[in-house]
Amino acid sequence: MNLIRHLKALAREEDGVTAIEYALVASLIALAATVAMSGLGTKLGQMFDALGNKLVTT
Repeated sequence: MNLIRHLKALAREEDGVTAIEYALVASLIALAATVAMSGLGTKLGQMFDALGNKLVTT
């Protein structure tokens, strides 16, 4: 009987679910930031390369 009561209480507990939801949201934000920054980094690198080439050729 104690085991069944313990399992029912465990099923009602929502703290673990909330932690998992926060972890999923944080990982999606990190993924979006990584994708955005990698694209920005590529464009920024191209801009500095073009600027450097203009400085060298003039």
